[in-house]
Amino acid sequence: MHVVDATDARILRALAEDPRRTVVALAQQLGLSRNTVQARLSRLDAGHVFLGFDRRINPSSLGYPLLAFITVHVQQRKLASLTAEIARIPEVLEGHGLTGTADLLLRVVAVDAEDLFRINGKILACDGVERTDTALAMGDLIPFRMDPLLERGPRPPA
Repeated sequence: MHVVDATDARILRALAEDPRRTVVALAQQLGLSRNTVQARLSRLDAGHVFLGFDRRINPSSLGYPLLAFITVHVQQRKLASLTAEIARIPEVLEGHGLTGTADLLLRVVAVDAEDLFRINGKILACDGVERTDTALAMGDLIPFRMDPLLERGPRPPA
């Protein structure tokens, strides 16, 4: 993973404001040469700083207006195979391993409550799942954001 410096952070903030901005436009706005911006963007990309474009697509536009978070309690010895099985469910957008009482946190989309029930059933049917708890997202109060961190700038190494 590439470590972002202050100049990288400025480029990333400008891209966050307008992701369609060209390298030339970025260079002009930031007072940098086109070659500097292009080289830094290439390093950021090679360093896996950028997430996939699909994170910016609203699932509602594909017919999935319901968002839920499902915590999954699993048999630990089956976690790897179970994770691969759950990843094959298209409505599971994201999954995180957790500490605490639950083992996985899944971000799931559905057409409606009946569809969510079906998806939860598919998760429960996976070998190694002991139980699930589901919470519906009632609103996007703090959408995914990076600007406050980019504005602060990179943290110095410890």
